Amino acid sequence: MQWSTHEVDNQAPALQDVNFYAGDVALREGLAREGGGWHDADLMRLGAELGSEAVLNLAELANRHSPELSTHDRVGNRIDVVEFHPAWHALLALLRREGAHALPWMSSRTGAQVARAAGYFLHAQVESGALCPTTMTFASIPVLRNEPALYSALEPKLLSREHDPRDVPWQQKTSVLIGMGMTEKQGGSDVRSNATTARPLDPRIDGRGAPYLLTGHKWFFSAPMCDAHMVLARAEGGLSCFFVPRWRPDGRKNAVLVQRLKDKLGNRSNSSSEVEFQDAYGIMVGEPGRGIPTIIEMANYTRLDCVIGSAGLMRHALVQALHHARHRSAFGKPLDHQPLMRNVLADLALESEAATLLMLRLARAFDAADADPLERAVRRIVTPAAKFWICKRTLEFTGECMEVWGGNGYVETGPMARLYREAPVNSIWEGSGNVMCLDVLRAIEREREGFGLLLADLQRSASAHAGLRQMLAALQADLGAAPDQRELLGRRFAQQLVLAVQGTLMLHHAPSTLANAFIASRCDAQSGRVYGTLSADVLGTAAQEEILERAWPGNAPR
Repeated sequence: MQWSTHEVDNQAPALQDVNFYAGDVALREGLAREGGGWHDADLMRLGAELGSEAVLNLAELANRHSPELSTHDRVGNRIDVVEFHPAWHALLALLRREGAHALPWMSSRTGAQVARAAGYFLHAQVESGALCPTTMTFASIPVLRNEPALYSALEPKLLSREHDPRDVPWQQKTSVLIGMGMTEKQGGSDVRSNATTARPLDPRIDGRGAPYLLTGHKWFFSAPMCDAHMVLARAEGGLSCFFVPRWRPDGRKNAVLVQRLKDKLGNRSNSSSEVEFQDAYGIMVGEPGRGIPTIIEMANYTRLDCVIGSAGLMRHALVQALHHARHRSAFGKPLDHQPLMRNVLADLALESEAATLLMLRLARAFDAADADPLERAVRRIVTPAAKFWICKRTLEFTGECMEVWGGNGYVETGPMARLYREAPVNSIWEGSGNVMCLDVLRAIEREREGFGLLLADLQRSASAHAGLRQMLAALQADLGAAPDQRELLGRRFAQQLVLAVQGTLMLHHAPSTLANAFIASRCDAQSGRVYGTLSADVLGTAAQEEILERAWPGNAPR
């Protein structure tokens, strides 16, 4: 029996059947400016597809139905198979079709890293789990290209735009995914303490390109259904890198035993696992004892994706918050007409645009680092600083956007809870905050000439703006600390560096209203870390309108 007790009103409709690319002014401007404008039409099509009800439902289904591990078949054979909801494979197929796994190596056009970053940024707004194997495959390609014999066989499968979910030897597949295995129980980020060992399959043949047998474990092994993993193990000569396939060359399943899947806070559509190696077959990649430099080359690319992915989470949380505020009323007027709410939304919009500009700038540096020492410095020094800062800010950012939704944001039937649960992972994976800040300090010591070019570039911009000069003064003050204090101040320094770079980017590329508001507020000690504390001096009525309309036009593009 039913009684009609009330009418449902004053609720925001679902944000769907919109174009996430068409409505992102900063992304579209940045794509053209940073050299990826040739990809505009593809991204316009992709933005509409990702904003469709159908694809948004795929994301929800893939996260509601978590992967399941089957270690044995019905008669007791060891199979170690992870089964996924069909939505997961549909999302991977979409990513693959768009070249998110390999676009810079599929196209020789200028700005390919920027074009790929923009597409990845759009995907990150919809679903994060499928990005994990996509990123690791992307990051493995520059490493594997240094192994001509292995890469010649892998290349067509790595660059393929098809998704092949079959669990068969990689030689039989149309496409492959590559994962990573570095972390062990005793070490965490300290991979130099790894205890997994590797010995030559044939004692007469060892070194680069030779087959080895690995024994040991990995505490985090993502994702176990990848066709092969890049793994660190200790061989004669020291810690080395190995290509470890799921299947041995003789057609038997490799002895990589999946012990269990991790029960994670977020990223639930993706399977992360614990594994043991029992004489698992692998091929040495890179020189013996050079495993860490080899795997770090991969990590540089995965760290870039952590920045892009977190910026994407920010962007989608902002759009959801703006959409909700425009459709919800409280205390007699729409939420987005309330002065304090407008302060919060404007502050969030500034943070999101600065993150978007930074991730595109980093992508350009990855495009040009080989030919330009300044770009090399941006890539090597600013990337870990950005990973530290952008990923950290995303935790607070998504929480604030959830609060805009109120109680509706805290329940799993809406999008905000999943965005919030996804936010912490990029701060942890590929090096936590402290590891990133230490890497920034190490990079500055090793790239002194490049860091000098970077500082000079920032100073040229700062000369025209008092707020930027204040940011750089704080940065240089920390630089002047005694050597024994620099590690202590690592987080302060990384934060100041990123804010100076973001302030410069906003000054050059955002409307002056937004640039001045961002720089003034990030220099203002009274603003603190809480969003919505912009001063009245920088947030007049006209500025509010300009910031909020630029962030997500009132009539959402379709």
